[in-house]
Amino acid sequence: MNYEHTFVILDRMALRWARAEAEEGGTLFPDERVAERHVGKGAYAGMEFLHVNARTIINTVPPESQMPFRHTINPYRGCSHACVYCFARPTHDYLGLGIGSDFERKIVVKVNAVDRLRAELRSPKWGGDCIAMGTNTDPYQHAEGKYHLTRGIVETLSGARNPFSILTKSTLVLRDAALLAAASERTQVSVSFSVGTLDRSVWSLTEPGTPPPDRRVEALRRLTAMGVSCGVLIAPVLPGLSDSEDQLREVVEACADAGAVSIHGVALHLRGSVRAHYLDWLEGARPDLVRLHRGRFRRGAYQEDTERERVEGIVRAAALRCGVTGRDRYRSRPEVTGPEGGPGPEGGQQLRLL
Repeated sequence: MNYEHTFVILDRMALRWARAEAEEGGTLFPDERVAERHVGKGAYAGMEFLHVNARTIINTVPPESQMPFRHTINPYRGCSHACVYCFARPTHDYLGLGIGSDFERKIVVKVNAVDRLRAELRSPKWGGDCIAMGTNTDPYQHAEGKYHLTRGIVETLSGARNPFSILTKSTLVLRDAALLAAASERTQVSVSFSVGTLDRSVWSLTEPGTPPPDRRVEALRRLTAMGVSCGVLIAPVLPGLSDSEDQLREVVEACADAGAVSIHGVALHLRGSVRAHYLDWLEGARPDLVRLHRGRFRRGAYQEDTERERVEGIVRAAALRCGVTGRDRYRSRPEVTGPEGGPGPEGGQQLRLL
């Protein structure tokens, strides 16, 4: 085993965690004050994993939400992909952890996720609705290579013939390619890749923990060849970094050639504490773009309608030219929010994965 572990009593965090998980319909811990802390070594050096037991694993989106899914599963909190713009960062604040390096290095692992899912699918109350994965943090992030929770969830949903979707930036999904192909023959399955740009300089600057975007496109090609329906979100499109017409068309054409059945573009939004986090990062990484961003977001979390429509329109037109006419399964405005306009405890915001 590649970890040392100790038990830590999370006195200050207990109330926060209990409150956050109560909004999911359960609590993380049988004893809300105890988590098992594993310190990563080897390939996981510099990371910490907090093992917890969730009382429920299928989360139900509030009925007032206009999200295109009603149920979600998120086996991990925090994400080592370290995307600077990630809207889910404030979910760590709910737990008394930081939204910066803590979010990227201290990963909450719901170690009983697969067992809970089996139990909940057997419940007479469960109606067999589609379940979305990747709605908060990436189900195929680095931790999945160790814990295999997403794989277990996919196996369980496939066995139950329960429809599901996955949204990811990771090529680790190819590990489960045969499993996903088999599941596609049993129930409705879709995989969507987030590919914001093909520019490797932009990628390495803004998504340092993710696989290169061209490898994601190749993963899409391989899954499609195996009969798995795959779509693409060009998201988020970043002002001054990845929003030129040529850049957007390049992504569309590459993904269409790889077999994507749907391609949609979404402009960057900055809500709650993510705004300050992103702009602070921008000051150090690309100070020449700070003025542009402050102008774009001068009225709040969203850019002007004209800019969002421009991005969406370029992508839509390019996709149509490539023969991609898939139905838009995602919306560009969040509906589920927490205090002060921030994300809910499971990051209920735009696209819920980025």
